Amino acid sequence: MAFGKMAAAFAAAACWAIVGNGAVRAQTYPDRPIHMVIPLAAASAVDVVARVVAEKMAADLGQPVVVDNQPGASGLVAMRAGARATPDGYTILAVNDSIMTMLPNMKDEVGYDSLKDFAPITRMATVNFALIANPSFAPNSVKEFIDLAKQKPGAIDYASGGPGSPQHVAMELLMNATGIRLNHVPYRGVTPAFNDVVGGQVPIMITGLPAPNEFVKLGRLKMLAITSAKRSKVFPDVPTVAEAGVPGFEFSAWGALVAPAKTPPAILAKLEVSALKALRDPDTVALLDKLGFDVIGDQPAAFTESLKQGLARYDALAKAAHIHLD
Repeated sequence: MAFGKMAAAFAAAACWAIVGNGAVRAQTYPDRPIHMVIPLAAASAVDVVARVVAEKMAADLGQPVVVDNQPGASGLVAMRAGARATPDGYTILAVNDSIMTMLPNMKDEVGYDSLKDFAPITRMATVNFALIANPSFAPNSVKEFIDLAKQKPGAIDYASGGPGSPQHVAMELLMNATGIRLNHVPYRGVTPAFNDVVGGQVPIMITGLPAPNEFVKLGRLKMLAITSAKRSKVFPDVPTVAEAGVPGFEFSAWGALVAPAKTPPAILAKLEVSALKALRDPDTVALLDKLGFDVIGDQPAAFTESLKQGLARYDALAKAAHIHLD
């Protein structure tokens, strides 16, 4: 009994020591730069939002927030490394729901568990998407595009940021909803894919705002439709895909901040407060609104619930659309 009580006392003391050390670390955190890993290409939608938020967080926390883009393998390599990173608050990740909810339902093994391996901080913003095309592409509407695709099944190329990327998933869902067949041309990140649509090497893609905004205004791209449930505030005259003849179609995504699981709660709380402060800053809201984003800024519990719903939704959609990545 005495030994058992002694062991219990040592265990309790160790537990309090860990908690105490965590509290001490939180008091001095951060005392060096924070590494923000983005498993996506530079200039991607999440990258745009994350850089705005990172700058505000750096000013608030008093330490640089260094953005590090690590695209490739649809973000899987960076996500696996992020799941194994030291959970001390000095590594955080800016992710999208493709990485967190879509890929895990489309591949047999992604190498991480979205719910168990990461601690939620906040969803930053909704990313609205659009169906865009090079001006040389003949169709000028969703209906014309669908009609041409039905006349030439499998002959029209479309670009994406890679297998399982939002651009890929969105077009797969459109194909499933309309019965058309297109040829997928995957790239190592959305930026080179987008550049090739602008250059005319690939005629069409679905991509997130704000990348196409200025190109559309300059006539270097044309926007056939918005894939979200409602029209874009930036392009109010462009119809949604649902309005353009595909009833019920809707696709949007979100960008979020997460940390490795087991990051001390007090440090997570500091990151959450700083991120929410950045997202609620009037200048941030105005800038992101102008670019076509809708700020979210939710708390970890709401983020987790959304994550669970997204995993369930894309599990059902992947099965219905027969999307499976080798």
